[in-house]
Amino acid sequence: MLQRFFMGCIALCLSALVSANNPQIQAAYQAAAKAAQNGPAEVSLIDQAKLKLPKGYAFIPKAEAQALMTAMGNSAGDDMLGMIMPEDENQNWFIDVSFEKAGYIKDDDAKDWNADELLTSLKEGTEETNKMRKERGIPEFEVIGWVEKPNYEASSHRLVWSANTKDKGAAANEEQGVNYNTYALGRDGYISMNLVTGMNSVEQEKPVAKQLLAALEFNDGKKYSDFNESTDKVAEYGLAALVGGVAAKKLGLLAIIGAFLAKSAKLIGIAAVGGFAALRKFFGGKDKDQA
Repeated sequence: MLQRFFMGCIALCLSALVSANNPQIQAAYQAAAKAAQNGPAEVSLIDQAKLKLPKGYAFIPKAEAQALMTAMGNSAGDDMLGMIMPEDENQNWFIDVSFEKAGYIKDDDAKDWNADELLTSLKEGTEETNKMRKERGIPEFEVIGWVEKPNYEASSHRLVWSANTKDKGAAANEEQGVNYNTYALGRDGYISMNLVTGMNSVEQEKPVAKQLLAALEFNDGKKYSDFNESTDKVAEYGLAALVGGVAAKKLGLLAIIGAFLAKSAKLIGIAAVGGFAALRKFFGGKDKDQA
């Protein structure tokens, strides 16, 4: 499920974003640009849902998004559905869109959860993943605190939460990475749309993440309300695990990418084919065709 988040983090952050001479990376970027759907558009997310992508954003489909992640030194798993990027080259963020077929997740625990306890759980889970990171030679990181406390909307079955992170031993004034996590629960599992950015820009980007979450709708028969107790699989964990246990594993890669994007906004803006800004230049009408 989440093995890809343990692998190749440093290669992803460094070699891919600044290398303009790597043919594999160039090919992956150009393939992603060619396949990208520009908003406004209705994006089908396998047999589960549809995303009404607004104007100003581009969706990179699964195959090209996976190839892009792989070219940047990371192993992409089957649960990845694609990536969302802004067409504005002055913005430095992306959203990882994934579907986890975990089964129907009971949301009863949302009524009683405690934000402080969830934060402790997230930190403890992060320390567990750090053991594996250390074994693999990947820098350890730590969760600092909530950027936005977990908020579950029972009527729409949507969960939002955000934590900021930093590398262990990083200077106090070093820019922090932020994962702004949004989830939509369905009958068979959940779709996550996790925005990766930096602490300096997350407040202005929160509305974007919420806008895209609101634009996601499960198909008939796949909605949370379509659950059939007599036939459907029930997940082995509850809603709190998407904040604490399960989330801690996924946070690893996204934390490092977020920190790198935040620290390297200017670098990304001037990188040739190796930066997100350069990729987004492929996304805009005539510019895309010319590329």
